[in-house]
Amino acid sequence: MDWTTPDLCDAHPEVQVVEPRFRGFGGRVAFHGAIATVRCHEDNSRVRELAGTPGQGRVMVVDGGGSLRRALLGDQIAANAARNGWAGFLIHGAVRDVEVLAQLDLGVQALATHPMKTEKRGLGEVDVPVGFAGVDFHPGHWLYADANGVIVSMRPLT
Repeated sequence: MDWTTPDLCDAHPEVQVVEPRFRGFGGRVAFHGAIATVRCHEDNSRVRELAGTPGQGRVMVVDGGGSLRRALLGDQIAANAARNGWAGFLIHGAVRDVEVLAQLDLGVQALATHPMKTEKRGLGEVDVPVGFAGVDFHPGHWLYADANGVIVSMRPLT
């Protein structure tokens, strides 16, 4: 990588910095891309659907309301996302199958782990503005994440 989030913050003080609540679980520590969003609560149906589409280097920002009662991402959806060219995930919720996530060429940051899968009820919204951890995430804005933190910009920085 030719960037770090501290260097990007120094060069672009207008960026939004996500509150440091997230842990890295993916095999790719540093990742970035245009944002696609999903809003869902304990139902990852829309995450699964979107992960099955061409990612084109985008980052999926999933607002699960911070619920830690069900995992919104597991090994199968994550592997499908990696195959389809997604750069990574930022999940305001939990993930599971972390041993497998760590082996995938995919960035994954989430609040915690939980072994229980979600119920599939077909609920959720895609490509809507979401907000958590002190930042508003809009489809088409850019997310940069590494071991130092997560930042969001209205435009690409690299």
